Amino acid sequence: MDKHMLLIITALIMGTAARVLLMKVDYRQYPTYPQSYLSHFTLGMIAAGLGAVAIPALVAKEYVAITFLTIAAQQFRDVRNMERQSLDNIEPTELVPRGTAYIEDIAKAFEARNYIATLTALATGLGIQLGMLIKIATSLSILVGILSGTLIFFGLKRLLRSHEIREIAEVKEANIDFEGPLLKINDVIIMNIGLKSAREVIKTQGMAVEIIPNDANGIAILSNIGQRQAILHNAATQLGIRKDVDEPDFTPIARRNPENGNVMMIIVTMAPDIPCLIEAVKKTPVLESSKRKPLDSTVGRKHY
Repeated sequence: MDKHMLLIITALIMGTAARVLLMKVDYRQYPTYPQSYLSHFTLGMIAAGLGAVAIPALVAKEYVAITFLTIAAQQFRDVRNMERQSLDNIEPTELVPRGTAYIEDIAKAFEARNYIATLTALATGLGIQLGMLIKIATSLSILVGILSGTLIFFGLKRLLRSHEIREIAEVKEANIDFEGPLLKINDVIIMNIGLKSAREVIKTQGMAVEIIPNDANGIAILSNIGQRQAILHNAATQLGIRKDVDEPDFTPIARRNPENGNVMMIIVTMAPDIPCLIEAVKKTPVLESSKRKPLDSTVGRKHY
């Protein structure tokens, strides 16, 4: 077999494998239904193919052919737009919406994963080509390429790893109380619950937690409305909720204590389980759009 063809096939397999490994099946179940799974697998293979042929094109001095990588960049931006639009379209069907910030974060992740497939294939091809240049055995060249691609894949995966709420804050159980119709969590007023029957349901089936930021950076992140909405969505998805359409009294809510920046969250589920709620909140990803680091600035350090 032609050495360049061997390089392309190996790099294509490595890039495609990288994209497949990034398609996780978890409680979110997106995009793991069959149609979307096939769509992302195909796009990943195309992304890997673009990275696989780049090195042979350079070796053959077909420099014009490298410009097709710009087409890949446009294609991957279209992937982000496609995912954003898909999630926006189904957002009204969610009892507890993801929120625009969470949707944008998901869309960016899908775009980045295709770049990882391309770069993994590119690194694999480069490793194989270097092995050929120093004239080692073909099998060893392929091994070098596979190791190069593997290192790039795991390096990028680690670099793009999402942080979780557990890394920026502590989550504790909180007390639910009523002052007349006013719902309070740890003495912080959350909302007005007019119906006595709704108050009784909240007392028996409601759960509340207090999210306590570790520092000023955590306070800034948790002040973001999109981040709090992501926490509510994740908790409702995993634990289920008591509410149905047009039942605002049972809508999960997260309010910020303006005195200290702590966030009070309440959710009404069919079967209350505080340890599971705490774990669900802790494992919620920190959204890129909500990340703030006021402590990195002179003014921020002085203010806080």
